[in-house]
Amino acid sequence: MPETPATTALKAKGIPFTLHPYAYDPKADAVGLAAAQALGLDPALTLKTLMVEVDGKPACCVIPSDRHLSMKRVAAAFGAKSAAMMPAPKAEKLTAYKVGGISPFGQRRPVPTMIEATATTAATVWINAGQRGLLLGIAPADALAAIPATAALLTA
Repeated sequence: MPETPATTALKAKGIPFTLHPYAYDPKADAVGLAAAQALGLDPALTLKTLMVEVDGKPACCVIPSDRHLSMKRVAAAFGAKSAAMMPAPKAEKLTAYKVGGISPFGQRRPVPTMIEATATTAATVWINAGQRGLLLGIAPADALAAIPATAALLTA
């Protein structure tokens, strides 16, 4: 079983998860959708981790791979006036993960995190495990508790 900061963090908290490796395609237009397709998973339950800046401060959003962030909803969820995507180099430096492999678990520096509320009703969701080509299956309640994160409506 590959070890990443994400899997180490979950193990340290005693949170159960399963690992699901897949062939990562660096040319994929949508990494989350490509991962869902590679593993035969529902894209609505295959979540992507997006680093954002709310009022200039770092934050993390975890949303279904077949949806898009609504910056208006993100700002509202974090109680901010504005929200924007974080530039990839900044996201990589902040999280210690590569884009395409960013996990909300085990980030170098914890930041406020929200998970799309519509994804928290399933029995299991799949989230990046901290490296390209590796997802982990986890109960949404466990994901919320592990980060810790809040459920909110973040997508358009």
